[in-house]
Amino acid sequence: LQSLFLLMEKTKLMYSPFNQIKKAYRQKALTCHPDKNPDNPKAAELFHQLSQALEVLTDAAAKAAYDKICAAKKQAEERNKKLDDKRKKIKLDLEARERRAEVQSQEEVQITRTLEEEIARLREEGSRQLEEEQRLIREQIQREREAQYSQSNATPKLKLKWKCKKDDELNGGYSQDILLKLLHKYGDVLNVIVSSKKKGSAVVEFASVRAAELAVKNESGLSGNPLKITWLEGQPEDRNSHSFLSKCDFNLSLSNERDYETVVMMRMRQAAERQRLIEQMQREDDEESAKS
Repeated sequence: LQSLFLLMEKTKLMYSPFNQIKKAYRQKALTCHPDKNPDNPKAAELFHQLSQALEVLTDAAAKAAYDKICAAKKQAEERNKKLDDKRKKIKLDLEARERRAEVQSQEEVQITRTLEEEIARLREEGSRQLEEEQRLIREQIQREREAQYSQSNATPKLKLKWKCKKDDELNGGYSQDILLKLLHKYGDVLNVIVSSKKKGSAVVEFASVRAAELAVKNESGLSGNPLKITWLEGQPEDRNSHSFLSKCDFNLSLSNERDYETVVMMRMRQAAERQRLIEQMQREDDEESAKS
């Protein structure tokens, strides 16, 4: 139990009110949770010790037993200090002090045993509060992991516009195949949606931010009817966005089997996003038709 006491001293949990104990436990647990420290072999033991500390501090009987141990140790330290100052006393006094120290040691052993019994009782009965705190921590870690995957795998989308009359059956010279040929040279194109009702507009979805950036910067379309290309979704905030996404894609390719379900959910969200984009364009076409 010595390592547990040292941990409680360092985190200063024992001197805090109940709500602050919970808050301090959650903050510390988020940093030493095994899922957050996969390369640290001592992370599981540290997290276990922190959990024991919360069990003791939130149970009155266990906390009382721990306070007794602290008081007994403090008294022992004070006695030892006095003994150092009186080492020149006669042998009888020394033997008397040793006997008192032996009695005190037996009391400390009994108090320590009581604390261990309280911890065992808490473990057997199950601490609902500890389980709830650990559940919240797991959920928070999962949300952070899902947010990281969602951000690192978002696909960029561009909006294309060109001049076209309403009665132009050739749609200003642009079709899905022509747009694919124009844009494919910049990188993989996941989808091209040409509006069937709103002439002169389309949406293209690229597989990478780099390809979308090149298309926005360099593509002008047909010489007789140039394209106006603007960002719809996924525009990078800085120059390092592409390198960040590439790194995340690489990390995703190396994810283990535990992350398989998360990857599947992410891909399902991407498919749903494409469907939402198609439905949004259809609604815009209907609104444009109704106005005209």
